[in-house]
This record gives sequence, structure tokens and C-alpha cells, in this order.
Amino acid sequence: MMQPNTITETELDTWTCGPSGEPRGYIESKRLTELWFHTGTICNLRCPFCLEGSKPGDRRIQALTLEDARPFLREALDLGVGQFSFTGGEPFVVRDIVSILGVALHHRPCLVLTNGTAPLAKRMDDVRALRTLPNPLRFRISLDYADETLHDRGRGPGNFRRAVSMLQTLNREGFPVSVARQRATDEDVAAVDRDFRQMLAAYGLPKDIPLVSFPDFLQPNARGRSPVITEDCMTTYHTEESRALFMCSYSRMVVKKNGRCGVYACTLVDDDPDYDLGGTLAESMGARVMMKHHRCYSCFACGASCSDPGSTVLN
Repeated sequence: MMQPNTITETELDTWTCGPSGEPRGYIESKRLTELWFHTGTICNLRCPFCLEGSKPGDRRIQALTLEDARPFLREALDLGVGQFSFTGGEPFVVRDIVSILGVALHHRPCLVLTNGTAPLAKRMDDVRALRTLPNPLRFRISLDYADETLHDRGRGPGNFRRAVSMLQTLNREGFPVSVARQRATDEDVAAVDRDFRQMLAAYGLPKDIPLVSFPDFLQPNARGRSPVITEDCMTTYHTEESRALFMCSYSRMVVKKNGRCGVYACTLVDDDPDYDLGGTLAESMGARVMMKHHRCYSCFACGASCSDPGSTVLN
């Protein structure tokens, strides 16, 4: 029988300690160079693999408004931010996204992650008008596979062609673009990238469009199994320079839940309240970010990052 004062493995598995009581690895943030905004989990598509669980009408993360974004835009500028980035859900389903971009682009370059289908197509006239603002607007379009049939199996019939057509439109009109794709376990990354580049060329797109690949991050609130990242792991397998490349070292994300905007440590951990680091950017930058979430292992082992390879923010 367990004695009253016995500490169980579950009790040891905390923000700062792993399941055996070992100190967790962590990142200490040095500077804010990129601020992300989660525009909400509402989306026009219902992809079964979506790492955000986004779908039509979803409210797990509430839609961002211009008034929600304003104070964080101002504070980020005061802290010397270099770029604003936006993810979802599908940002162009959100009513205020063009207005938010309009304010942000007066001050810094912006990146928007989008599925590149009907919502963006319907708002292209408004998006074109943003080209007159002082800073550039970049887009990353989701293309899961270089094969149309495989892509549409998850995203729905016709959405491969819609996304490729949007890539063509944005590229033709001078917007910098990149592509986000899925990465299978143990795949030959170089070979899959070559397939993508051949596909892009077949549609008249530049072969050198940046490609960003992501492993399977599982659904929100999934209890993914991954090795514990300890303090020793972070010093044995990483250097001060490589730790500075972790997104939680230089970025934060604004997330709206239950009517409140909180600042989260990373774009990939909005399903864990431990990563809500406070209500202001300054407060969040003073917090030590523990490598507790199962998605942290993808950053640790694979160098996964949502930041755009075409960005100058990290240079």
C-alpha cells in the first residue's frame, strides 16, 4: 500500500520537472523579434489532421478583433519587434484581418499563414490595396502534398487547384510566398522537396519558393509520447547559439480565450495553459519557458519552426 507521504510519478511531472523528478530543459528569452497573432480556430475547411482542430464555426480559440490586437501591436513596437505574423484557423475567415494587417503593415513586415482557398480569394481586392503600405506582406500557403489527389483527400475536392491558383496570383502580383507541407516520419526530405519543386515548376511557379515542412503534431490536447527534454539535453545537444533559434527564445503569440487575450510562449502550445505567460509581452519575456509540451520535442530534435525562411527577422 502506498504510504501517505509517497510522491507519485504523476505528482513529479510538473512544469519544472519530468515524470522522474528530473529538471526539465528550458529556454530563456533574450529579445522579441517576432510577434504572432492567433486569429482563431474558425476555418472554412475541416481537415482531420489539423494541429489546431480548426473547422467551420469552431470557437476553441476566439476570433481576433482589431481592438484586441492594438495594445499588443503597440507594446511589441516598444520592445523592438521586427515582424508580425498571423495564423489560424483560416485568418481570412476573420472579419477584422484586413484591418489588423492594415495597421501592422504601417510599422513592420507581416506574414500570414493561409490555406489559400475561397476566403482569401474573396478578399483579394482588399489584400491588393495593402501593397501601398510601407512594409511588405508575405503569405505561406498550405500544400500538404505535391500530389493533387493526396492533398484533396485531407482538404477536400478542388482545394489543391485553388491553393495553387492562389500561389500563382500572389506570385504574379509581387507578394512573396512560401509553401507549408507535411513531413512523414523518416521521409527523404530532399526527395520530397524535389517533388514539390517539380510540381511548382509545372504550374509556372518559381522552383526556389521556400518550403517549410512540419511533422505530425497531433490534435490539440492530445497526450503525445515523446522523450523528456532535460536540462542536460539542452546543454549536451544544443549550444547557446542553437538554443537562440528556438521560437520561444525570440517570439510570442497572442491567443484569445474566454474573452481574454493571453501571451503564449509558442505558436504550437496554445492547448496547454501552462504556456500562457501573462497578459502583456513584457511580462511574458521575463518567464522561463520549460520544454514540457510534447510538441517541444519537434523543435528540439527536428528544428521545427513556424518562422518564415524568407524572413530577415532572424538574420
